[in-house]
Amino acid sequence: MLARRVKRTLMTVVTIFVLLVIAAIGFYFGMTYVISQNTRFDQLDAEFLKPEDENKFKIGKDTKGAIEIYIPRAADTADIAEILKDRNVISNPLVFTVLSKFNGFDGAYLAGTHYVTDDMSYDEIMYILTQKPNAVRVTFPEGLTYSEVKERLTAAGVSFDEMRLDSLMKNPQLFIDYPFVAAIDPKPGRDWLLQGYLYPDTYEFDMNTDEETIIRTFLNNAQKKLQDKYFDQAAAQGISLDEAITMASIIQIETSLNEEMRTISEVFWNRMDRDMPLGTDATINYMRKEAGLETKLWLSQADIDAIAGPYNTYTNPGLPPGPICSPGDLAIKAALWPASHDYLYFVAKGDGTGSSDFSYTLEEHNAKVAKYQAASLNSQENNG
Repeated sequence: MLARRVKRTLMTVVTIFVLLVIAAIGFYFGMTYVISQNTRFDQLDAEFLKPEDENKFKIGKDTKGAIEIYIPRAADTADIAEILKDRNVISNPLVFTVLSKFNGFDGAYLAGTHYVTDDMSYDEIMYILTQKPNAVRVTFPEGLTYSEVKERLTAAGVSFDEMRLDSLMKNPQLFIDYPFVAAIDPKPGRDWLLQGYLYPDTYEFDMNTDEETIIRTFLNNAQKKLQDKYFDQAAAQGISLDEAITMASIIQIETSLNEEMRTISEVFWNRMDRDMPLGTDATINYMRKEAGLETKLWLSQADIDAIAGPYNTYTNPGLPPGPICSPGDLAIKAALWPASHDYLYFVAKGDGTGSSDFSYTLEEHNAKVAKYQAASLNSQENNG
């Protein structure tokens, strides 16, 4: 009996010893592999990163032999391995998947556009796909229409499905998690419901980003910029924020001078208070632009009459159905906090300064219009 116990004890001790040896060997080789991988990744840093900018790859779309790899959102490692195989970058998706798990990269690959070459090792590819994707910076100034936003995206090399993007702009049910989107009034004639909320700024876009992400990029910024006090001030004025954005879009087009915005805002609100039509050339020119026509500094009566529909603010009372562009912060503030004069009219001086001349009465206004139109005509003749 005692011999049996001694034997069991010895077996237990030997087993524990063997397990400890195996664990030590495993730990040694594991640490050796980790150290070698860290060394390899340091080498990759030196190989692929510019010394002066650690956030940019030397390899890009213009690199000789570059192969574009786009990783969709929610793609797992197995999906990515199949993408790489389809692009003839790897030959064995299973090996890539197993190595990704072993190297700790599983779940670490970043969605977006990456560039690799077909002579890279699996380790190198894994490293590349965990780095920040290639993106382009695009600036959208104040006053752009949705159509002009699309043009800038295309010019920057951002690929998107235009029909899908148009559909989301017209039917933004996917974005009602933003309170200002949920509050948009879909009035008849308002085609692009999200126009006005593509907030002016400089953005980074992946070149193959999906349409929903494009719009959410703009809306996320709008949500940060549209402060609570804007909603409160709109309510105090008896209007919705959507109506304030619509007014701001008109102000944005009517003047390029920040110091005039609040006065122009006052003119339009004064007209609405007196049940006068807004009579703004900005909405007429918006419809001309949408129809592929040139905008005009001086609109004739024929130009005005040629525009049918609710955006003709000479023939329709009140605000147009929705914003005519994406206004900036100063224009939004001007719409919410107008000046406190009694002006009802203004006319662009047309002298190259971008400034306007304001009037209290129609007679005074008409005299100024005739004056500035004559000066503009003389200037054209002298320059002709």
